[in-house]
Amino acid sequence: MTILVYEFDWPDRVVVGTVGLPGSRTFYLQARTGGRTTSVALEKEQSAILAEMIDRLLDELMTSDDRLTIPAEAPAELLDDEPLEQPVEEDFRAGSMRLGWDPRTAQLVIEAFPVDEEPSDAAADTDDAAADTDEADVEPDDDEAEPSEMLLVRIPVGTARAFAHRARRVVAAGRPACPDCGMPMDDDGHECAADAGA
Repeated sequence: MTILVYEFDWPDRVVVGTVGLPGSRTFYLQARTGGRTTSVALEKEQSAILAEMIDRLLDELMTSDDRLTIPAEAPAELLDDEPLEQPVEEDFRAGSMRLGWDPRTAQLVIEAFPVDEEPSDAAADTDDAAADTDEADVEPDDDEAEPSEMLLVRIPVGTARAFAHRARRVVAAGRPACPDCGMPMDDDGHECAADAGA
């Protein structure tokens, strides 16, 4: 099976954003280079975990490699508060995601794969095969089940900090949490789990 790779190396923009009102928002990981944009739908929890993992990886790199200059906070000039590129057209819904580090280019690598399609080692090697094209069809090396498409984004450390900062803010901008049970509350309230246990 061929793999359609939506590849962005040093993209002009990469952000997490939403479409819809709190309580019914759809989250997207969106990357853009020039006039080419890819939008991958995420769960809210995936967005939060991705931001957390990026910050954790950058913090580990700060302490383990003194040759790298990694900002402890998101650089102000890289913060992006603009809405998603319109129109938002979903390329696929992310199931599994992977986060890595490319020491050759000092870039964070984000990979997203469609729901119900698990990546294999062959899919992880597509970044080298697709390096010379914007969107590349890559033939896997073996007959194992491969994802039909994937998003591959490489970003420098400052952009990664800014990406994580925005993702956390987008996640937090949803419905307020109930002070008793922690679940999201709608404008008209909610059935509190704490009340049910009383």
